[in-house]
Amino acid sequence: MEYSMDRSNEREAFDEIKTGVKGLVDSGIKEIPAMFRAPPAILASLKPPQASQEVNIPTIDLKGGSVHYKDQDLTTRRNVVEQIREAAEKWGFFRVTNHGISLELQERMLGGIRGFHEQDSQVKKQFYSRDHTRNFLYYTNVDLFTSASATWRDSVICYTSPDPPRSQDLPAVFGETMLEYSKEVTGLGELIFELLSEALGLNPNHLKEMDCAKSQMMTGQYYPPCPQPDLTLGFSKHSDFAFLTILLQDNIGGLQVLHDQAWIDVPPVPGSLVINIGDLLQFITNDRFISAEHRVIAHGSSEARVSAPCFFTTFKKANPRVYGPIKELLSEENPPKYRDCSITEISDIFSSNEVTIPRLLHFRI
Repeated sequence: MEYSMDRSNEREAFDEIKTGVKGLVDSGIKEIPAMFRAPPAILASLKPPQASQEVNIPTIDLKGGSVHYKDQDLTTRRNVVEQIREAAEKWGFFRVTNHGISLELQERMLGGIRGFHEQDSQVKKQFYSRDHTRNFLYYTNVDLFTSASATWRDSVICYTSPDPPRSQDLPAVFGETMLEYSKEVTGLGELIFELLSEALGLNPNHLKEMDCAKSQMMTGQYYPPCPQPDLTLGFSKHSDFAFLTILLQDNIGGLQVLHDQAWIDVPPVPGSLVINIGDLLQFITNDRFISAEHRVIAHGSSEARVSAPCFFTTFKKANPRVYGPIKELLSEENPPKYRDCSITEISDIFSSNEVTIPRLLHFRI
C-alpha cells in the first residue's frame, strides 16, 4: 500500500519519539491524530446491529490442567477432546478454565505489563526497537508503516522459547515474572497441542513432534484510554501468525471475534484464558481448524486495558523449516489446499502487508 510523503513522514516522526500511544495520552490530547482515524467502513462495523443475539465462545474445563491419561479417566479426556475439536472447527476460539496457571501469577503478569508501560518514558525508550533479531522489543503498532490507519495500542514483545533471554537483559519491572509465566504457558500449550492432535485423530504427540510448541513469543499489549474511541481501534481485524495463541486479559474488555459474519464480544472471565487457533495451524490441518479473525475495540475507560497474548510462533525471526498440510489428514476426498512453504516465506508476506490482509490466500493451490 502506498502513502503520500506527508502521511509517511507523520508516522516516522511519531515512531522516532519512542513514547508510543501512551505518550500521546500523557501529553493531554483531546482529539486523536489523523493517522489513527479508521476508514468509514471500519467505523461502521463498530456499531452492532439492533437485534444482535447474545452468543458466547465455547468454554472448556481442563480439570486443573491435568487432562492426561494418567490423571483422568478416558471418558473425561475424550469429552474434552471432543469439545476442543468442535471449538477449533467451528469457532477457532475458546475459553479454558481450571487450566493450572494460578490467578496470583496471572495478576502479577498483567501488573508487570502495566508497570512497564506506565514507568518513566526515558527508561522505556532504551527498549524501543523494531529489530526482531533482538529478544526483547517495545514499540507501537507492528504494522505502523503498512496499515491504512494506526491503532491505539503499544506493545512489548519477547521471544521466550526455545532460547529464553537472561533475566538481566529484560526490564526489571517484570522480566522475571514474564519468564515464570512463560514456563507455565509452555506446559499448558503442550497439553492443548496434545488434545488438538487427538481431535484430528492423530497420535497425542503429533503436533509437538512437528515443533508446533517449540517456539514462543510473549507479548504485553497496552491499550490506553482513548479520547475518541469511536474513531479508531485498539487492534485492527486480523488473524494470528502462529500455530496457537494463549491470551490472558484484564477486566476491561474489548476483544471481539468474527463468527458467522458477526462480531462477538469475548468478555473477560477472571482466572480463565482464551485460546485461539492461528494461521499456521489452519494451514497444516488443511482448513480442518480455523484461524478466526478478531479485533480489539478502543475504549474510554479511566485506566488502560492490558493483555498478555502468548504466541507459539517464530514470528519475524528467520525460520527456514518447511511446512505443508499434514499428510495423514489428506485423501482423494480431501486433497491439499495449500502448497508447502517455509515459515520465513509466510513471515515475509506478513511483514509486507497490514495485519488485516489474510496471509494464507497466498499459498492456496
